Amino acid sequence: MERILHQRLFLIDFVLKVLLSLFESTFPAVHSFPMLFSLNNLRVVLVAPRNPLNIGAAARAMSNFGFMHLRVVNPYEVAFRDAKSAVGASPVLQSAQEFKTIAEAIADCAVAVGTTAIRHRQPRQPVKQLPQAARSIAGKLAHANVALLFGSEKWGLSNEDLSHCHWLLHIPTRGEHQSMNLGQAVAVCLYELIRNQAVKTPAIGKKDHLATLDVVERITQTLLSVLRESEYINPKTGRLAEEKLRRLIRRMHLEAADAEVLLGMFHKISWKLGRSGKTKA
Repeated sequence: MERILHQRLFLIDFVLKVLLSLFESTFPAVHSFPMLFSLNNLRVVLVAPRNPLNIGAAARAMSNFGFMHLRVVNPYEVAFRDAKSAVGASPVLQSAQEFKTIAEAIADCAVAVGTTAIRHRQPRQPVKQLPQAARSIAGKLAHANVALLFGSEKWGLSNEDLSHCHWLLHIPTRGEHQSMNLGQAVAVCLYELIRNQAVKTPAIGKKDHLATLDVVERITQTLLSVLRESEYINPKTGRLAEEKLRRLIRRMHLEAADAEVLLGMFHKISWKLGRSGKTKA
């Protein structure tokens, strides 16, 4: 009798385990997302952050959703030091990289996206609402590094900051209260990205090989030099001209090979102009 009872209990336990395994494979855990390798291609860039709690909140959101590359541009030194030394600081925060300029922070990326609350500003680049923006970013992350820029808590991203971006991302909010907390904005954007990563995207026939932004910025600076040498740019409006030119170059979405050819052309023109100036002197 005891032996029969033991066999029945063993059989019941086996059946329950089989049913549980079938249930888990049919209904995956609702608290988790499939983490794709392409998530490693996103760089979250905080520009001039001032509050250590916000920096920590952004890092925690990144860790929650599987994004590990945090970059900080010209942070308020005390805030960044306090955030990194906080008890329980995540590996994301401990491994965060610090840069002096946006150009340096996004140099290895092919696409840069700036966040904006818009308010009374007249955007100079295309603006995508968060759901559409997330789909666009998710498509690029499959084969290229993408930088997602967030401005300081006080001012956001300036026009000069945004000139480094290909297009802008806007989180729809109530008109009477458009500005979001930095940590909240990072979390909302990353969650929307994860939702899009969880959906299988169609295969792309041609794989883009976009130029990295360090090459794109070298093209911008070389062409600026040419325009200054040729006196095309008015010294009084030089800064605005630089922002316009940077936006123009990014709208071209140059492939790597084309960018190198263009850079070589501008270098040659610059050299020729410099040589011509010395001859006249």
